[in-house]
Amino acid sequence: MEFTCGKTHLHGGIFVLRAHLRFTIFVVILAFSFTSRALRAQVSQRPAAFGIPQTPPLVGDTTALALEAQNWLADLVKINTTNPPGNEQAAAKYISGVLAKEGIQAELLDLAPGRSAVVARLRSSVIADPSRALLLVAHMDVVGVDRSKWSVDPFGGVIKEGYLWGRGSIDDKSMLAANLAAFIALKRGAVHLDRDVIFLATADEEQFGDASMKMVIAKFWDKIASGYAINEGGQVVLKNGKAQYVAIQVSEKVSVNVELTATGKGGHSSTPTKDNPVVHIAAAVAKIGNYTAPVHLTSIVRRYFEALAPLEDEETSKWMRVVDTPDRGEHAQRYLSDASPLWNSMMRDTVAPTMLQAGIRANVIPSEARATLNIRLIPGDTIDVFVNDLKKLVNDPQIRWDISLDGGFAAPNSSLDTDLYALMTKVSAQEFGGVPVVPFLSTGATDSAQLRLHNVQAYGLRPMPMTEEDLRRVHGDEERLPLASFAKGVDCLVHIVAEFAVNK
Repeated sequence: MEFTCGKTHLHGGIFVLRAHLRFTIFVVILAFSFTSRALRAQVSQRPAAFGIPQTPPLVGDTTALALEAQNWLADLVKINTTNPPGNEQAAAKYISGVLAKEGIQAELLDLAPGRSAVVARLRSSVIADPSRALLLVAHMDVVGVDRSKWSVDPFGGVIKEGYLWGRGSIDDKSMLAANLAAFIALKRGAVHLDRDVIFLATADEEQFGDASMKMVIAKFWDKIASGYAINEGGQVVLKNGKAQYVAIQVSEKVSVNVELTATGKGGHSSTPTKDNPVVHIAAAVAKIGNYTAPVHLTSIVRRYFEALAPLEDEETSKWMRVVDTPDRGEHAQRYLSDASPLWNSMMRDTVAPTMLQAGIRANVIPSEARATLNIRLIPGDTIDVFVNDLKKLVNDPQIRWDISLDGGFAAPNSSLDTDLYALMTKVSAQEFGGVPVVPFLSTGATDSAQLRLHNVQAYGLRPMPMTEEDLRRVHGDEERLPLASFAKGVDCLVHIVAEFAVNK
């Protein structure tokens, strides 16, 4: 009995010991679980900026990545891809090399001799769903330069005074390097994707010729088919050191070139004649340069002015609020047109004479003189109607009008109701201190128009804060990108792409 009783005590002790052990293990697991969650929360959240909660980045701090991307940008600026001729294949091979170092296989899409696009894909599953895929697109070609007007080598990738100088530093190699950073961030972060993400660097965007996006779509659509795209075309407007608003491009004007040719009898300049082609072309250009087309306010432009009105000074705000009213709209439109060349162009079709060609000698009256007009149409307006209005204005039978056959095409607006637009709005507001995010009709043309014609919801971003002075350098002399803005833009883009790539 005593033995039995002792055995009973032993069993009881073991039971108590096991109970304590189970309880201790439970407490340890619970503590580890809470600690692990806390650590994950610390990793997945950035410090709040401007008092606004931040979106989990999923891929961590982007500071080091932005510095890498800055080096890629400098290298890309050094590759002269002036279009024509383009020579984008050299840039495409450079990008392929950067991706290869990350274990990402890229493919060169040959479009013409020396001209290639480059595409790469991060897959979410074995079977692709193009309707959900996200395309990150930017172009490699740049416009030409007049080197005599630059204080630095326009293809030197020079860094000074807090800027990276060079042709393409803004348009569009900054977006190209930022897209590359966002794409690589997903790979490095081993992010579990819910949709395919496709990287595409295009050629011939500046000329829209035989190596452009339309040819990529015609020949290689299966490699880039997607439901959504992020491209250039938007802007973050910086004033007095602070971001004022973020404009997301959802629509764009249509670019068409028209060539005027004046003909007459050539001869010795010592005996001038009234049919001198130079005189006729100059008179036509003067009339066209002073022409102002009627206002055509689109729904996107109306929303743009509504969103900007609270940010402007009292006088400008007043006219923005009544820009489409029957009683004061006409005066408001004149005021806003005078206040900003951008606003003027957003409200109407525009025409800019850009090139003149005439003569072979100072003492020879030429038999022909030419002028090139670049016309930007509000989507939905037609080139024939606009040119007819110009013909009536010029009223000169000595001038022939030739409309370029490879002009742009009007594309439908991208939707303001998609998950991507909502996410871009949310993250952009967080990144830039809660500023308004507005839909934007860009006056410049981009590759997005071709994508929209193929049912892609394409949005223009370029999330790098820049002043109006910075933006005026695009296609002009001394193009340069603020490095601090570039780092901020990389951070913003990385977090938009990462969150959209994992959202169901």
